[in-house]
Order: sequence, then C-alpha cells, then structure tokens
Amino acid sequence: MSPAARLLPSLTPRQWLLAALALTLAFRFWLAAAAPITADEAYFVLWGRHPALGYYDHPPMVGWLLAPLVALSHAVWVARLPATLAPAITALLVRAALGRWFGRDAATADLAALAVLLAPMSVWNVLITTDTPLLVFSVASLLVFARAVQLRSGAHFLAAGMLLGLAFLSKYFAVLLGLGYLAWAVSARDARAFGLVFLGALPAGLLNLYWNYEACWCNVMFNAINRHEGAAFSWATPPLYLATVAYAAGPLAWFAWRERSRLGRGDPVRRAILLAWLVPAAVFALLSPVRTIGLHWLQSFVPALALSVAVALERRALAVSAGVLAAIALLHAVAIGVAAALPAEAWKATALYRRIVFPGRTAELLAAAAPLARGRVLAADSYAAAALFAFAERRPVPVFGAGDSHARQSDLDTDWRALDGKDFLILRRGTPLPRDYRPYFRKVEFRTLALSAGTYHAVLGDGFDYAAYRAGILAEARERFYRIPAWLPIGRCYFFDRYFPR
Repeated sequence: MSPAARLLPSLTPRQWLLAALALTLAFRFWLAAAAPITADEAYFVLWGRHPALGYYDHPPMVGWLLAPLVALSHAVWVARLPATLAPAITALLVRAALGRWFGRDAATADLAALAVLLAPMSVWNVLITTDTPLLVFSVASLLVFARAVQLRSGAHFLAAGMLLGLAFLSKYFAVLLGLGYLAWAVSARDARAFGLVFLGALPAGLLNLYWNYEACWCNVMFNAINRHEGAAFSWATPPLYLATVAYAAGPLAWFAWRERSRLGRGDPVRRAILLAWLVPAAVFALLSPVRTIGLHWLQSFVPALALSVAVALERRALAVSAGVLAAIALLHAVAIGVAAALPAEAWKATALYRRIVFPGRTAELLAAAAPLARGRVLAADSYAAAALFAFAERRPVPVFGAGDSHARQSDLDTDWRALDGKDFLILRRGTPLPRDYRPYFRKVEFRTLALSAGTYHAVLGDGFDYAAYRAGILAEARERFYRIPAWLPIGRCYFFDRYFPR
C-alpha cells in the first residue's frame, strides 16, 4: 500500500474534501464563538465602527469589511465571520480554477483544495486581521493572473491588477505578489502584461497615496520606518524563518524543494504560479537576518505553493501532503479542545496567564472601575488595553502616554486639546510610576483593583494639563513617530495641525 493510501484510506478525494469542509467549518465556528476577542481584533473592530479611507497602521480594507458586520451585531463571532470562512473560500477557488481553467482532473483539484484547507493556520486561525482580506484577494488575483498568462488576455491581466489593488488596500504585503508578477513579465519579456496589471491596481494605489498625503504619511511611516526601530542582525532568525515555513506549508514545501527543477519548467502558467510564492519567500529570506518573519505573513502565499504542486507534480504529492496536513490538523483540534476545557487558573503559573485572561475579564475590570469612572475620561496606558476597553464600551478610549510605534490610531481619534482641564481615569496592569502622571495633572491619586484575574491599577488624574502634555508626551511622539522625511510632500497632517502648526 502506498503512503498516500495509508494516509487517505477508503474515501475518495471529493469525499475527503467535503468531510474536511464540514469538520473544519464546524470547528472554526465553535472556536470563533468560544475564544475571547484579542486586542488586535478589538482594534480592527474600532475601524469597522468608523469607516474611513485609511487608518494609522494599514490600508482600510479590514475596516470596510467589518463595518456592516459590527453594525449588525456586537458578537465576536460575527466580526470573525470573514476569517472563519476565508480558508474554505480560498480552497474552493483553487479547486475551481484547477479544474475549469488549468486542466487538472477532479481528484487533483480536490486534493489541492484539501491541502489549502488543512494548512495549520487555515485550521485554527479565526482571528479577524488585515491578513483575512489579503488572503482572499491575493489568491483571487493570482488565479486570474495565471489564467491571463494562459489566454494572453489583456482583460484578465487588468482584472488581476484590480484584485491586486484590493489586496493592496488590505495590506502592503500585496506588493510582494506584484513583484512576483513583475518577475514573470521580465522572464516572459511581456511588458504589456505587467502594464495592464499595474493599470488595474493603480486606482487603489492612488487612493492610499492620497490618504497618506493627507494623514502624515502614517501608513508609510509605520510600515517602512517606525516599526523597524528595534531591528538588528540575528543568527537565530533565519533558522526560525525556515521553521516557520516548515510549519506553515509542511509537506507542500518539502515536495516543492525536492522537485524544484520541475515547478516552473516549460509552461508559462507554472512559472507564473511559482514566482507568485517564490519571490515573496525570497524577500522574506533576505529580511530574516534582521526581522522575525511572522507566521501570518506567510498565510496568503501558501495557496500559491499548493497550486504549484498541483500543476507541476504528480497527484501523489498532493495526496501525501493532504494526509500529513490532516493528521496535523487533528492534533491541533485535540490540543485546542483540551486547552479550552481547562479552567483559566490552570495557566496561572505560566507567563501566558495574564495574556489569556485579560481580554475575557475586561468587562469585570470595567465594572469594578465604574464607581471611579463617573465624570472622568476613561483612558489606558497601552494600545492593547485601550482597544479592549473601547470594544467593551463601544466608544474610542484614548491612550495616555507616548506608547510605541504600533497601533497609534488613538493619535487620529483623540484631540488632547479638547480634554484640557478634564479629569481622567487611567487603567493599567503594571504598577504606575508617579513621574509618568504628576506633571500632567493638578492632582493625582493611585488605587488598586483586586480582581479574579489579578491586581489592576487605577490612576485618578484631576485637571488635565494639556500644555504640559504637549510639551512632554506629544513632543516625544513627534520626534519618535512623525519625523517625516523631507522628500515626502505633506498635505494635511492631523498631528502637526493640532499640536505643532507649521
């Protein structure tokens, strides 16, 4: 009996795919309903509550996607619907394209879809983030681009560019897919094809460019400059990147490496699909000595790898890959089920405890702090806590203090001038230092709140001094996060216009 038969016994590929769709969707819907909201998700829900052309960290697509969902319901599982359904959608897109466009038999198409569906992150990741729309639009763009290569169709190249533009409005990583298209165009000596792709993506790029021009270039500053403050060479991160690839793509990556000479040979469609994941993987490899490559960074490129295996190699490679991934998926489901069944106190001795329990205990903390909050502006000391408070309170909660480079949407949402003279309640996990608060209030008092998840701290600040806050905290933020390069023309800038008029 072959390894594939041992791994996928008795059922046909179609039956395996249907069973996997049903089981993974049931598991993902349960997990989406059971897991407490994370700080990042709460942050993106705030975007959905206030649709705009852009937000501090990333382009606006996830906010647009969430807007109708959060208007419909406050339930976390509703906000997670796009993330819950995205793996099934991408798997079915891959299956349809392989069968209808690229001439693969039904069994091969089913196995490729099964491999996409059972990749580890497709099994357990139900968190709604910017990677969710990036995944769907990137895969759709790649499939249309490969079809354009096959037909030499200008309309298809243009459509692939439009979908790439939507992926770009989801996350800047879409540029890496665009580089894969460029690499194909150079290898095929087809400037027209890339020109049409670029033309299709151009409206999305111009929209984001205009918004940045009118908003301190904050997307560019964050993604290109500020988030790399601590970047430094490390011998440990390249092996970590290889381990991340092995986890994210597992047997698909192994088959691709073993049969690498066949993946792009001859057929231009094969080469187009190969470059769609190989170019981003190479860019990540070049960055890995100075940056830790996040697991979620790879998610939108795994379907392209499965497509490469499907169009270039024998069906057995997909069958073995799907079998191995099915076993890994089962292990993940069992481990997550066991972890969910354990009481939160079981994690008390670990460093994870506070991170696990805090999102689920936000309502408890806010209820305990309610008597102190009357007549005060509720604030937090971190962007994670502020996002969770804002999700629970259904209104923006400012971040008091300089914070760091991540998640500075509070800079856009909060006008500190309007808060001059107000009284504040600032909630924080760590013990507050008087020097961080006394310069900015007429009077400061510190309280502790004993909760089941541990002790939390409340800072009661009376008479907020905006002038002192501007000279201290806001001036520091200007130097750290808003040092816009001189070569970038600035239209409007919310931060300078409010606090440091030019």
